[in-house]
This record gives sequence, C-alpha cells and structure tokens, in this order.
Amino acid sequence: MSLGYLSIKSIYYELKWRSILKRLKKIEVLILDVDGVLTDGGLWFNSSGDILKRFDVKDGLSLNLLQEIGIEIVLISGGQSKSTEARALQLGIKYYFFGVMNKYQKLKDFQKEKGVSTEKCAYIGDDINDIVVRPLVSLLFTPNNASKSLIAISDLRLQNNGGFGAIRELAERILISRRLWKNFSKNGWVKKN
Repeated sequence: MSLGYLSIKSIYYELKWRSILKRLKKIEVLILDVDGVLTDGGLWFNSSGDILKRFDVKDGLSLNLLQEIGIEIVLISGGQSKSTEARALQLGIKYYFFGVMNKYQKLKDFQKEKGVSTEKCAYIGDDINDIVVRPLVSLLFTPNNASKSLIAISDLRLQNNGGFGAIRELAERILISRRLWKNFSKNGWVKKN
C-alpha cells in the first residue's frame, strides 16, 4: 500500500503498533475491565432491578481465539451483575473478579498466585479506576472512548469503542504478531462461540 493513501493518523497508529510488537508477542495473560471495555458502559435495569448489559459477539469470538492459542483471559471489575458472570461462563473464562474495590491489589495477588510476570500481562481499561494497574502490566490499552486520563498513560488507544470491537481489534493484532491471523481469516473458525 502506498503511503500516499494513508492519513497521518493511520500512519501514526501503525507505527505505534510496530513499536509495541515485541512486547505484544510476549503476552500470556489479557486482563479486561468489563463496563466500558467488554460492554459499551451502559447499564439497563429490568423491572426487578437486575442489571442487563450488551456484549459484542465479535469481541467474544476473539476472546475464544486468544484462549485457543493459550492466552489466559481475566476479568476484573468494580461492578457486579449476573449478566457479566453469565458472559464469562459462556466464554469459558476461568478467572473473573467482580465487585473489586482495589484492582491493583487484586491483580498483584493474581499474578503472585499464578506466577505470572508483569511482562506477560496486558490490560484493557477505560477509566481512572484502571490507572492503578499500570505498574503491573507490560502493555496498557484503552478503547477509543476511554477517559483522557487513562489514554494519556496508555501504550495505545484502540480505534474502536468499548463494547463495539475494541477487544476484537486488539485480539487481531495479537494474532497478527504471532502470524496466526491470516490462517483464521482465510480458513475460518469452526468451534462454538
């Protein structure tokens, strides 16, 4: 592709991806905030007062692909809802922590318990309560619509919004870094999503 067809913004974006490629290849654990990352951040309540959330199926499929290649998915959220737990179970996510007040301590405890180093961890968050995990991860990503404070300290701001393909975007880049995306995109994927 000729550089003449790319905007300055897209060139900058591709250069940012290239600058983190080596660290991206080392990722073994992907930690996600839930509201505003795995969902669009909106909360709907039914007449019984239960919280309902919207999840993107493409984000879900991409988490399955990452699990298939051996990347552990971890959810850490300050919120609690039955719908989030149901989605975690549906996706086969083994480690999920809800109602967490101190994400730093929860992640630090998880890393110590599982023997996972900082360089093998990446995190996607969207707001100031995610800033505290920065020292514990090699790579910090944000959806496009994250808070400015978190974007300022992140390694990369994704082009998609939370709940609308941000996770898929990152997953594809992880698969590309390991030369696996071409096979999936050409031959498809036949397991349960």
